[in-house]
Amino acid sequence: MSQQTVHEPNSAKDQIRQTRIQKLADLADKGVNPYPYKFVKTAEAAELQDKYKDLPAGEETDDVYSVAGRVMAIRNTGMFIDLMDASGKIQIFSHKENLPENLIKVLKLVDIGDIVGFTGTIRRTPRGELSIKSTSLELLSKSLLPLPEKHHGLTDVETRYRQRYVDMIVNEDVRKTFQARSLIIQKIREYLAKEGFLEVETPILQTMASGANARPFTTHHNALEMDLTLRIALELYLKRLIVGGVSERVFEIGKCFRNEGIDTRHNPEFTMIELYQAYADYNDMMTLTENMVAWVAQEVLGTMKIKYGENEIDLTPPWDRKTMLGSIKEATGVDFMEIYGAEQAIEAARNLNVHVEDTMNWGQVVEAVFEEKIEPSLIQPCHIIDYPREISPLAKVHRDNERLTERFETRVNGWEIANAFSELTDPIDQRMRFEAQARAKAAGDEEAMDIDEDFICALEYGMPPTGGMGMGIDRLVMLLTDSPSIRDVIAFPTLKKRS
Repeated sequence: MSQQTVHEPNSAKDQIRQTRIQKLADLADKGVNPYPYKFVKTAEAAELQDKYKDLPAGEETDDVYSVAGRVMAIRNTGMFIDLMDASGKIQIFSHKENLPENLIKVLKLVDIGDIVGFTGTIRRTPRGELSIKSTSLELLSKSLLPLPEKHHGLTDVETRYRQRYVDMIVNEDVRKTFQARSLIIQKIREYLAKEGFLEVETPILQTMASGANARPFTTHHNALEMDLTLRIALELYLKRLIVGGVSERVFEIGKCFRNEGIDTRHNPEFTMIELYQAYADYNDMMTLTENMVAWVAQEVLGTMKIKYGENEIDLTPPWDRKTMLGSIKEATGVDFMEIYGAEQAIEAARNLNVHVEDTMNWGQVVEAVFEEKIEPSLIQPCHIIDYPREISPLAKVHRDNERLTERFETRVNGWEIANAFSELTDPIDQRMRFEAQARAKAAGDEEAMDIDEDFICALEYGMPPTGGMGMGIDRLVMLLTDSPSIRDVIAFPTLKKRS
């Protein structure tokens, strides 16, 4: 990043930067390398705070530790420093009685934002602050740019997302969110491992966009002289692995890419988990989904009852199950199962003041009515089951109604967080569904799927009855960390280029 992108010439920030560059020269005169290669830490701040939590005020120990972190505050010309590492903060007490004169001179060149290592003994000040009484220090990285002012902080949302590293330095809650994200993903893996799932990897570069209705990103492979897409879903390759018998239970956590709009719940690059279990159906997937989310919440947060915004949400299984068409009928009085044609469905939707297009089929109209009239009210977790066949090209036909499929979407706080099926395993039916998608694409639907001949070939070798589920990791992290935007849980979200 060029200097001009992080500060304005002749600004206060630039003046501070020039002052700090001069300090680099002063350090060099003293034989100090401000960017050394290594420092051996023997403890972290949180570890010491816990270990010595019962040390009385005014007491000292002979226990010696080496800590390192970023200087967040300096008081009394360096006698007291607040040092922050990834675990938390600890105070450093430095005095000429304990530090040699050459290090006192180095200490005077330390600024807020510098990364410094200190070695010393543990004491608790008369005021009760756990501290390290330093006997040596080493400058580990000289910060040339100042941190945001303490009382104003980094409040500009645009800057927070563009310079996430600064956001993390100055905002503890941001660090905690990304630590929680890591733990959530870790716990998902733990849960699935104990359930017998095998973690696998599948291609990101693919010859066609498949597994979902979405516009892909395209690229070109020069050596092969062929166009490729970035995957929009993990689905079809994972199903190939079920066909191949590598395991009866597989999952993948990975990045997917959809060339679509950006809002508080959508980012073009996002993280998904998809899993598939042979000899299971969508009822099994409902049980697995709610049990996994509840277990992860308990492990990460210590409770299954969470707060998101103003809502109290209880994740304790079992979760409610509602049919899509039944919920519409209950809320609006309109029974779309008594409506067979697209034209009649469109008229019924417009009578409910729902915007629909003339080109929509019956299933798309039902989905539009549901999303506008029902979805926002679904705060407590529930599974919306039995989706129209026209909008579910990869799901098995419902065993009791051929107009529907055995598909559910899990809704929490009015959002979709999971999508799952009794997977379609009939290759002839799958070809017909793909052909319908291809016709829709030819008619102008840019999100419709192409015909994946290799996947149909895999199905023709035989795929066992299978339940599958996909979940957006980013939305789950939003939910469990009470984060208002998907950008708050993606470390480096996609942003428009600055002009």
